[in-house]
Amino acid sequence: MKNNSSHQKISVAVDVLLFTIEDDKLKIVLVKRKEKPFKGSFALPGVALRESETLKEAAERSVRERTGLKNIFLEQLYTFGELERDPRSRTVSVTYYALTDPGKLDASGADDGVSLISVDEILKGDPELAFDHRGIIEYGRNRLGGKVNYSDIAFEFVPEEFTLPQLQRVYEILLGENLYKANFRKMISPLVEETGNMLTGMAHRPSKLYRRKEV
Repeated sequence: MKNNSSHQKISVAVDVLLFTIEDDKLKIVLVKRKEKPFKGSFALPGVALRESETLKEAAERSVRERTGLKNIFLEQLYTFGELERDPRSRTVSVTYYALTDPGKLDASGADDGVSLISVDEILKGDPELAFDHRGIIEYGRNRLGGKVNYSDIAFEFVPEEFTLPQLQRVYEILLGENLYKANFRKMISPLVEETGNMLTGMAHRPSKLYRRKEV
């Protein structure tokens, strides 16, 4: 019988891709590493899985510890387990993606080590990222672009009350293409309802505010 003590110890990390949209750009929360390996490089916020918590609880803890955010959209993305992805030891990363509008993130009291960086710039190679996190972000970006076509995840990027142009811009950013106003409004009409409120104080005339329709 094989001796179990000879089994290799495998570490489990839970990393989170926290996306938001700011200044017409899809951005993601990154943290700068303070220790080796990859000291000084940016990385996804992550934690080591504790014996006493589920994977989702670990993901929620990672988001909460770095940004203070609670009760936001969170869904498992993929498990990354290349043999040499962490130079310290065999480490498997279970990744989640989280979505929020920038207003919640601004008000959350994120710690000083948190940066909000454009996903497009990251995928072009800037800044330097630790481990295989650039590839993980690319995978997550592609998942968002596909999922927006068959789900309501776009609503996670806007406040509870929003204008239709605000929501359309979210769709355009996630899809990477411009949408015709009439076609978009026809597509979205079953999912939204008017609030009776107006957005005022802008340079243009007041706009109707909408909310996600309860199913």
